[in-house]
Formats: sequence, structure tokens, C-alpha cells
Amino acid sequence: MNHTYRHRWIIFGILASIYFFVYFHRTSSAVIAKELMAEFMVSAIAIGLMSSLYFYPYAVMQIPVGILSDTLGTRKTATFFTFIAFIGAILFGLSTNFSMALVARLLMGIGVSGVYIPTLKILSRWFRENEFASLTGVLLAVGNFGAISSAYPLAMMVIFFGWRSSFLIIGAISFILAVMCWFIVRDSPTSAGLNPVVREIETVRVGVGDGVKLVLKNRYFWPLAIWFFFEYGAIMGFQGLWGGPFLIEVYGLNKAEAGAILMTVGIGMMIGSPVIGLLSDRIFKSRKRILTGFTFIYLAAWVPLAITTSSLNIQMLYILAFALGFSGSVLIITFTSVKELFPLKITGIATSMVNIFPFIGGAVFQTFMGYLMDCVGKKGNVYPPEAYSLAFKFCLLAALISLVFSFFTKETYKT
Repeated sequence: MNHTYRHRWIIFGILASIYFFVYFHRTSSAVIAKELMAEFMVSAIAIGLMSSLYFYPYAVMQIPVGILSDTLGTRKTATFFTFIAFIGAILFGLSTNFSMALVARLLMGIGVSGVYIPTLKILSRWFRENEFASLTGVLLAVGNFGAISSAYPLAMMVIFFGWRSSFLIIGAISFILAVMCWFIVRDSPTSAGLNPVVREIETVRVGVGDGVKLVLKNRYFWPLAIWFFFEYGAIMGFQGLWGGPFLIEVYGLNKAEAGAILMTVGIGMMIGSPVIGLLSDRIFKSRKRILTGFTFIYLAAWVPLAITTSSLNIQMLYILAFALGFSGSVLIITFTSVKELFPLKITGIATSMVNIFPFIGGAVFQTFMGYLMDCVGKKGNVYPPEAYSLAFKFCLLAALISLVFSFFTKETYKT
């Protein structure tokens, strides 16, 4: 067991390192948006489209990745998709035109879509049941650290190396991690010639089609899915793309200062995830009340950004960024509620299906917010506060819709 114990932590370290870049790529466009618009001479809606190409393939690939993990194997699946992410990052750094950058962003989205589900499956074989939730929490924290690193640290990399060299470096790291995953990671202890950690028995399987039908027919699934679409779409519109240009163009901040504020969103999520989980499990012993309460706080955080867009001080911008991240991390309750809505044999299908909606939301919001900004138009070479105010009012409306649908969710906490 000692060999198993040591090896599983090495495996977790490799997979967590790969997962770091899942979140990194998700929000990296915000820091380099202005450089991309200038270099490729494109508008806000074009950059919104480019950034959204991360989210569409991520959403589409969730169920296929689950099937590949069961058939091809989790190690092979994770390695294959990490290699695609490596190709995407290198191609992005070498892009000679905007079309090439679009293809590269699409490849990055496809690549990182095949990391989370295989990682959870591998962890379920290498760690005991009473360790799994904690490890998942750590994994999500690492992911949010990736989001944080795509703000201020990436801004500093771009300042020193340029955005192209920065992505070539990221691609090289991804290649190394793909190689390590192939040679070191194993699907289970027995496949590595070690003693099993859990009883490796076959569970009753449900056909993909039957599982999908059961999920789609459940009326309590849809309020959670719609909530996720609007809540995560709005926060990705800000943190993942338009927050950076907003802080630079409206408040005159430099790239590093804007990155520091965007980084606060990720810090809020890192802190909020375990706190909200604890409140739901131990203090309030409720899913629905926690979801509704923190969605209300999330809605309140959007009000100043939408109404007093250009008259906030720097301290308030930090506070609002943290509040968006902290309250927005209530999204972990969505996964918990979906898991508790369905029997164990289809929770994988159910969670992968609800995981489609936030990424479609992220794609739609980033593009549509760019469209709204283009409707107002530029003044000189920058978008005026009115353009960002219109986009943020759309996010405020989305937060209100999320709040409404939170009232239609089912209390799934079992006493």
C-alpha cells in the first residue's frame, strides 16, 4: 500500500497540473483582448467570437469524453486531449491571421474539454470514497488558481515576453504534462501492478440514451441547467473576456493593474467554494436556500457595475470582483444538487449534461456582450463607458433570471 500511496499523489499532481490550464485558457482572453484587436484589426464581437470558441467544443465534448473514458481508458483520453491543447496553444502563438487564431482557440477548447471527467474517474479508483470529495475540492482550487494566473501573472508575462511567446511557453509546458500523463498516470492501482485502494467491481451500467432520457424528463433538472447558463455566462463574460478591456479603457489602468483586479474574481471563487460547501453541508443543511441566498448576493454585485459603470473607485472594483467570484462559486451547489437528484448509476451522465450549460452560456455571453458594445460603437480607438454599461446591464438581467430560477429548484439535501 505504501507504493500505491506514493504513486497516487504523483498521479494527482500531474492531473491537477493539467487541470490548471483548463481554467487558465478559459479566462486568458481578457488580458490579451486589446492586443488581439490591435494586431488582427478586428472588432469586439470578433474577439468575443474567438474567446467563445473555447466554450462551444467544451460543452459539446462532455458526454463523448465520458464515453471515451469508459471505452478507450481514462489515461489515454486525458493524454490525447492534453496533446490537442498543446497543439492549440502553439498554433495560437504562431497565428499569422485571425482565422488561424480562431482555429487555435477551437483546438484549445477541444483539448481542455477532455481533462475533468477522466481525472474524476481516475481519482475514484486511486482514492477512497471518504477522500474523493476533498480531492475534488483541491482540484477545483487548482483550477481557480489557473484562472488567477491568467490575470496578473499572464499580464506580466505578456509585458515581458509578448502574448505570442507566452502561449508558446504554455504550449511547451502542456506537451511535457501530456508526456508525463502517458508514462506515469495509470487508470487504477491494479493496472500499475499495485494493490487496489477500493474494490474494483463492475457497477450496473445504464445505456447512454436511457440515462439522457431520464435526465431530460426530470423537471427539477431544468431550473438548475438554466440557472447555470445565465450565472456562469455572465461571470465568464466579465472575468473571461471583457473585464480586462473595461478596466483599461474606462479606468485607465495598465495591464498589470487590470489583471490584479480580475485575479480577485478567482481568489473569491477559491475561498468561496469550500466556504459555501461547508455552509450547505454543516451549517444550513440545505442546497436550495444556499443557492438562492448567494445568487441574490451575486445579483447585488452586478448592480454597481451596470448602473454606476464609470464612477467606481479602485477599492470598490476590487470588492465587486471578489464578491462576483465568492458568490458565483455557489455553482458547486448545482453539481451537488444534480448528483442528489438522480440514482448513482446515472450521476455521471447527469453531471456531464448539466456541465454543458455553463459553457454554452460562456460562449453566448462573450459574443453577445461584444455585439452590444459594437451597437454603442467606439469613440476613437476605445469603447466608451456606455458600451460596457449596456453589456453589464445584460449581465444584471442574467443574474436576475438566475435568481428567479433558483426558486424553482428542488431541495435535495438528505437529513
